[in-house]
Amino acid sequence: IDDDKKLLPFFDKRMSTEVTGDTLGDEFKGYIFRIAGGNDKQGFPMKQGILCNHRVRLLFKKGMSCYRERRKGCRKRKSVRGCVVGPDLATLSLVLIKKGPEELPGLTDDNRPRRLGPKRASNIRKLFALEKKDDVRNFVVRRDTGKRKKAPKIQRLVTPAMLQRKRFFRSQTRARMVLSKKLKADYSKRLVEFRQEQKELRAAEVAKKKKEKKVKA
Repeated sequence: IDDDKKLLPFFDKRMSTEVTGDTLGDEFKGYIFRIAGGNDKQGFPMKQGILCNHRVRLLFKKGMSCYRERRKGCRKRKSVRGCVVGPDLATLSLVLIKKGPEELPGLTDDNRPRRLGPKRASNIRKLFALEKKDDVRNFVVRRDTGKRKKAPKIQRLVTPAMLQRKRFFRSQTRARMVLSKKLKADYSKRLVEFRQEQKELRAAEVAKKKKEKKVKA
């Protein structure tokens, strides 16, 4: 789009703002776009959160957008463009939020099927409206790769082996609880016996000392 007047509604808007596409042309009437980003004429990318319409130099570290860590713990000062749209931008990325009455050639006129089907068992059931008794494995969406058909591994599939493993883990937990209770009871019993033995030893020592004192006297 070369005409700046058509782009006027986008100027001074921040990234992730929703804008109507009526000013871009009659074919865009009724469309709503979200500003996703862009690059200025020198190729510097827009960064969310920088509330200005010019370039700034920031210190970047791992996890920040517009930066990829080359070495562990490395930080770098880079130039990025603010998130406010202005006339100095060369490209502006828009995300289609709402479709208008007219079709856009190359964007909304062709219906592309999903390349991959669902993997999770519950999502496959939801897609084909299956009941609990139906076998999910017969309804997996297979993909033709030429020589053979590929099917994804079904996630969260409840199988007899999984139920057996669950029962085994539960029985192990129960056995550990029983054992710990038994060990605790044995320890308590032995502690009582030990204290009784200590008390008797102490009483014997005291009696011995008293006897020695009487003999001396």
